[in-house]
Amino acid sequence: MTKKFFDEFQTSTKKDWEAQAIKDLKGKNFEQTLVWNTPEGFQVQPYYAEEDLATVPVSAIQQAQTSKKKPGWQNRASISFVNEKQANKAITEALQNGVYAVAIDLSHVEVSGVDIPRLLDKIKLSDTPVYFKTNNYTALLSALKKYVAYQPKGGLIFDSLGDFFSGRAPAEPATWKSAKNLIMDTAASPAFYVLAVQSETFHNAGANTVQELAFTLASAVTYLDKLTDEGLTAAQVASKIEFSLAIGTNYFMEIAKIRSLRYLWSRVLTAYGLADTSCRIHCHNSYFYDAVPDAHTNMLRATTEAMAAVIGGCDSLGIHGYDAVFTTEPSETSNRIARNIANLLSDESYMGKSRDVAAGSYYLESLTNDLSAAAWNLFLAVEQKGGILAAFEEEFVQTEIEKAYQEKVAQLQNGKVMVGVNRFKSPFDTPQALPTQPDVDKHFLPVRRLSTSFE
Repeated sequence: MTKKFFDEFQTSTKKDWEAQAIKDLKGKNFEQTLVWNTPEGFQVQPYYAEEDLATVPVSAIQQAQTSKKKPGWQNRASISFVNEKQANKAITEALQNGVYAVAIDLSHVEVSGVDIPRLLDKIKLSDTPVYFKTNNYTALLSALKKYVAYQPKGGLIFDSLGDFFSGRAPAEPATWKSAKNLIMDTAASPAFYVLAVQSETFHNAGANTVQELAFTLASAVTYLDKLTDEGLTAAQVASKIEFSLAIGTNYFMEIAKIRSLRYLWSRVLTAYGLADTSCRIHCHNSYFYDAVPDAHTNMLRATTEAMAAVIGGCDSLGIHGYDAVFTTEPSETSNRIARNIANLLSDESYMGKSRDVAAGSYYLESLTNDLSAAAWNLFLAVEQKGGILAAFEEEFVQTEIEKAYQEKVAQLQNGKVMVGVNRFKSPFDTPQALPTQPDVDKHFLPVRRLSTSFE
């Protein structure tokens, strides 16, 4: 009979390991010494075992991850429009250096004045996904139809709810009719998404992971409800949604956040009677955790954030430069480093070879389940208030996020380390002018950075 590896070792349970740890601690309290309490209220154990998964719906969680169609991800670069020639050059150079998709910011210009053929010269939208951010999506689609005679890939960075929560636009009935028209106008282009449900609205205001996930999910459900009221089917709406997640520095929690979103969204779509529970997720590194002093440390944050994004299973990834926090024109070196973070992860770390890298990890499966349960409960609380719009009007969302933000600030002030900000400061750092933020009515969610109070 063939002998199996490790047969000579006695099987140990988790209780056996815990007993040994308590013995080795020599009188120190196990809970206080080794158990970590997260800001979300979870207790993280020092180790996990197969028995921790006994009550975890592992199969359902892993099944939800298969809504990602294939391994790997799409590297997406952001292009700020100055003029057609300069933007086209930036797009071309990005595509030659490891980028597979681009997002063009046209929000500060009049779309009718943009020469679309010149902007997209030699770029075929059926091969290269292009995303557009603008204040006039109807005009943009009209211009694209004149130029594109095939099914384009990419989409619109259109999040009317996010704009309302941030005080950038009113919530009006006409918004839903406009969103319906965008979906109908692009129905023949299945790889062109027109609804961007953005978690950064909550993330950059200071939300913890449970709040960010629950409020993002509630926003997506509002799109489903409002647009089915307009006469669309749930399938039509869901097929045009792309989630956009800001990825922070809490490495394992961020991995779980992405996997949890796929799992929870599959539960939502199943409740709507849909067989296709696909969930498209774009991730980008966090603005909230960027720092102005010793800004090169932002590269390190971006690296761990990007790793969390790809291990969590993002469909696309955008990384902004380390100096984007204090300049509107990041340097070419900064942009190149940002691009190469994704290239290293893809080409040298081979993380793009698996569809669900985290599958089977006792810790990550447990954390995904804990996060999903907490976020689902908060999501249900929001729904009981009448949905995210009603919860926002009574300032439930704002109050909860403000509490979480103040807790994060207090932790930093009480000794939690933020490298280059409150510890390990560079003596050679040249102070940068702080970026100014427009005043926002206190009813709406602000755009913040955690390090501001130390700058």
